[in-house]
Order: sequence, then C-alpha cells, then structure tokens
Amino acid sequence: MAAQNRYTVPIVMMILLFGMIAFVTNLAAPLGVVIKEQFYASSFLGMLGNFANFIAYALMGIPAGKLLKRIGYKKTALAAIMVGFVGVSVQYLSGIAASFSIYLIGAFIAGFSMCMLNTVVNPMLNTLGGGGKRGNQLIQIGGTFSSLMATCVPILVGMLVGEVTKNTAISDVNPLLFIAMGTFLLIGIVLSLVKIPEPHIAIQQDKTEKESHTPWSFRHFVLGAIAIFISTGIEVGVPGTMNFFLVDSGLTAAVAGTVVGTYYILMLVGRLLGVSIAAKCGSKTMLGGVSVLGVALILLAIVSSPTHTIHMPVFQTSEAGILFGTQQVPINALYLVLIGLCTSVMWGAIFNLAVEGLGKYVAPASGIFMMMVCGGGILPLLQNALSDRIGYLPSYWIVFVGLVYLLFYALYGSKNVNKDIPVE
Repeated sequence: MAAQNRYTVPIVMMILLFGMIAFVTNLAAPLGVVIKEQFYASSFLGMLGNFANFIAYALMGIPAGKLLKRIGYKKTALAAIMVGFVGVSVQYLSGIAASFSIYLIGAFIAGFSMCMLNTVVNPMLNTLGGGGKRGNQLIQIGGTFSSLMATCVPILVGMLVGEVTKNTAISDVNPLLFIAMGTFLLIGIVLSLVKIPEPHIAIQQDKTEKESHTPWSFRHFVLGAIAIFISTGIEVGVPGTMNFFLVDSGLTAAVAGTVVGTYYILMLVGRLLGVSIAAKCGSKTMLGGVSVLGVALILLAIVSSPTHTIHMPVFQTSEAGILFGTQQVPINALYLVLIGLCTSVMWGAIFNLAVEGLGKYVAPASGIFMMMVCGGGILPLLQNALSDRIGYLPSYWIVFVGLVYLLFYALYGSKNVNKDIPVE
C-alpha cells in the first residue's frame, strides 16, 4: 500500500495522458467540418487530418514498442509528450497561417505522439498499480476517463464553432489547442520530477536465438489483425461521417457536436456494461453479438429516409451548463449513435481472440495491433471519398461490409488452427 501511495502522482499523470490520447485523437474528425468550410474542401479532404493522425500508427506502432523496451516507461512517455506538444503547436500555427498543409503536418506529428502514448500508458498503469486486480482497475479508470474526453471533444468543438459560416476557421478552436498544449506541458514537468519503476527495460543478452515463427504464423492472429484494422475504422468513421452528414443536413456544428458526443457517451456506457457481460460470456459471443446488432443498425441507417426526424436524447449546452435534453435529428442519426454501444467492446474482444494460444508471441503481436490502428484513418478516408460521389448514407455500406467481416471473425476466423506451433 505504501508503494502504491508513493506512485499516486505518476498514476494521476498517466490517467491524464489516457484522456489526452482521446482528446487529441478525437479532435481531428470534428475539425473536418471546420476544414471543409475554411478551405472549401470536400468530405474526403476534410477527413485527411484524421487520416494523417492515424496513419502515423502504421509507421510508429512497432518502433514504439521497441523504444519502450530500450529506454523504459518514463523516457518514452516524456518523448511522446514532447512530440505531442509539437504536433498540437503546429496545428495551432496552421490556424495563424491559414494553411491546410501545415495543419496536416501537425496532425501527422500528433499521431506519432498518440501511438507512443498508447504503447506506454497501459503497461505503465498496470505496473504502477502493482499488476493484478489493482493494475487492471487503474487501466479501466484510465479508459473511462478517455471515454469522457472523447465525449467532450465534439461537444466543445461545436460550442466554439457554433453555426458554420464562410468565416469559420481553425483558429476558432484555439482554446482546445491551448488546453492540450498546457496539459502536455504540465504532465511533462511533473513526470520528469518523479520516480517510477522500470521493470521492462530490455536486458542485453549474450546470445539471441532467431525465432522460427512469428505472430503472422497464426491464421487467427492474421485475421484478428485485419479485424482490429476494420473495427478501429468503424469506431472513427461512424461518428466522423455522421458529423458531416448532420451539418450538411442543416444542423449547426454545436448541435451536430452534441449528437456525436452522445455516440461517445454510449461507448462509455458500453464499456461499463461490457465489464459485467464479459464475466458471463466469452469474447467470441460478445463480438458476434455486437456485430449482429451493428449490422442491423447500419442497415436501418442506410435505408431510412433522412426526412423522417426524431427527438433524440442528447447532452446540450446552455447558460446553465451542460444539460440533458432532446434534439430533433434525422432518424438515421439515432441508429448511427447506437452503434457506439457496439464499437465500445470490439477492441478487447478481438484482442483476446487474436492472441489466444500465442504464448511468447503475445508481445510482438501487441506491437502489430498498435500498427493496425491506422485503420481509424484509412477506412474513414475511403468512406468520405465514397460519400463525395454517392452521398453520406450510402457510404456506410463500407461500415456494413466491415461489420459482416467482424461477425465472420467471431464465428469462424478466430479459431486457432495452428496449435502445432510451439509457443513456450
């Protein structure tokens, strides 16, 4: 208990970093509404910032894992914080210069930071908590705070932007960029002054043996890596494209932000429910169930007429603060928001199924998974390129196909057919 108390400050800093990952990552999609107006861009170009943020994972996923083993938690976290501060600063400068190219560079740099932070915060919180139930509890707390930040971002962007006009610009969201830079600076200073345990710095060995197999040798892992790519793309693409759809349907950015924020609230609810559901059913059942529900909801969203509206419960902003109320939106938005309940548990279920039976190959498999997070940038970009041609709602057929694949993986693809490979 004394050891855990000694690490209270770094634990708080790691939980804040959990939130910063969601804050900076989820800033890219709602900013697309601003980008479209300021630079007279298409939906495809509006989603390029999100793409730049996530494609960095493809380049940094495995190197980040190696960096963690070589220099440890603290130095990796500090390096990630520095990179994140630079990335957000460049995005701020893009507002001053009114430059789309500089904004994309900033989003790309921020993506490197988010990948590095994702690599370090989970194992670091687990270690600071002493592993076991306490370590898992801290990770769950960090994930919950992350969901809260993801919920706040589109709402805050909507509040700052208000009604989208010809004068809408990146500089409108400067307060959020200042918050991000200030938080990075604070966490960096505090972490540099505290001591934390470093149990996983790689020990140089005199003899190294070349492995005859890799995680790619396992069929269920390969199919699982594809599933992670797809599920991340669905998680980001559903609310990101919905934001464009709602604004172009005539809603203000503020109202669209509250609707998208409700999607992330349902993700938080889904994660909390998932903890208890996971104790009663396996990952295969959970992934299969949410995939079936997701397929049904996405079909309803595609085929329903947007002229049919509904008063959807959302969190709204007023002079009294953030209140719970209703907002009239196309019924399609309700179906899309409910998909947040499905995407909330996909990552954990897919990860558990994909690493089942991998033994000593779990560590490199985790690095590959981090690389496949780039799906959160690639699939939404493809979806919005399609939406520019055939419309927002038909573009969700990409999401439909992705959900069908996840159902296939749950029912069939997750079976380990390579049990003859030694994993000890």
